[in-house]
Amino acid sequence: MSFFKEFGHFMMMGARAHAKWELDMSNRILREPKRLAIFGLLLLPIIMGGIAFADDVAGALPSVLGGKNTYCPSFYTNTIFLASIGVGIAAGLITGCIGAGGGFIIAPALMSAGVKGILAVGTDLFHIFAKAIMGSVLHRKLGNISVSLAVTFLIGSIGGATLGGYINRTLYELNPVLSDAFITSIYVFMLGFLSFYSLIDFLKSRKPATEQSKTEGHSVKAEESMTGLSQKIQSINLAPMLHFDQGVVPGGRKISAIFLVLSGALVGLAAAIMGVGGGFLTFPIFVYMLGVSSATTVGTDIFQIVFTAGYAGLGQYAIYGFIFYTLAMGMLLGSLIGIQVGSLVTKVVPGSTIRGFYAVAVMAGFVNRFFALPVKLGKMDIISISPATGKILEDIGIYVFFIVISIFSIWVFGTFFKNIKQLKSEGAH
Repeated sequence: MSFFKEFGHFMMMGARAHAKWELDMSNRILREPKRLAIFGLLLLPIIMGGIAFADDVAGALPSVLGGKNTYCPSFYTNTIFLASIGVGIAAGLITGCIGAGGGFIIAPALMSAGVKGILAVGTDLFHIFAKAIMGSVLHRKLGNISVSLAVTFLIGSIGGATLGGYINRTLYELNPVLSDAFITSIYVFMLGFLSFYSLIDFLKSRKPATEQSKTEGHSVKAEESMTGLSQKIQSINLAPMLHFDQGVVPGGRKISAIFLVLSGALVGLAAAIMGVGGGFLTFPIFVYMLGVSSATTVGTDIFQIVFTAGYAGLGQYAIYGFIFYTLAMGMLLGSLIGIQVGSLVTKVVPGSTIRGFYAVAVMAGFVNRFFALPVKLGKMDIISISPATGKILEDIGIYVFFIVISIFSIWVFGTFFKNIKQLKSEGAH
């Protein structure tokens, strides 16, 4: 039981760290005219109806790129674009309002709408990469990035992303249903742990304020101190050794590069398979397993997301035709709006209510993928299930998911407009 609890805590802290990154990127893009102009230029061809000659360009791609036509911006309908904005808004609302990664619902939402799993993963990666490129300001001038850690970590993450992309593409070539089943199973596992922990987190938030504050204080202290695991890992002397955090502790800390490469490989593998950028794993791995300070972790994480998501999205999916650019840009636009609205709502809503909604939202994502899995297993003759029963289960998962996310979105926007005068007055101060 303790393992499940610890793993859930691990996943939740990663989701919160990734949500903070999402909010930072959104603020930088929307509050700097130059970045906003770049975003407008990227959106322009989609809003205007796509690039007329894109189909010819896609058809002329050489076979060395995988022999597949890419989903260029010309593959466009108003319905597709508006739906992608809706998915982005919902994910952004969860991220901004709850402070935990709403990106976990993007791939399930796209797959529920009929998008192939591998295309949903590639599209999500491209959307994260586009956001990272437009919003990132590396922390180098603040001294919050360790180049040696980042570069060593990237060696592993690029290798992991290559393997993850190869696995997804190979499974898709063997059987598209097998590919969907594999990605669905990964999401069932991850969302299951997250929903379990978020439910516990919600129940804890309903405790008396004094007891809750003690728990939160202990949690913060634990995050900033070295864990037993990180102390053991740093005590292992395997060359080459990397030195870091000289400005945090006297003499700094050191760790074997081997552990950085292995950690990077895990993050890159998860990013390429799930399409969530890997940022949700970097923070807990660095802080809890490797013993890197939070300040150094934040800067290094921003650095790695740009390259990991970029390499995985472009090198493992784009050149093989597994990115739906219209969806990616629509989700980016929606998420920028959703994050801003969600973050403002947190000023007028109790924290326990927000935690409750997150638990329900993640549980809905888990139910969605869990109920979709039997159909895919049935199509591969792994289990025996009638088409009618499978359709009923799949429909239940889809309806539960979209009804819950819709109710949450309506509630957030309703709360926002209801308290808009109060939020404006607070902004003026």
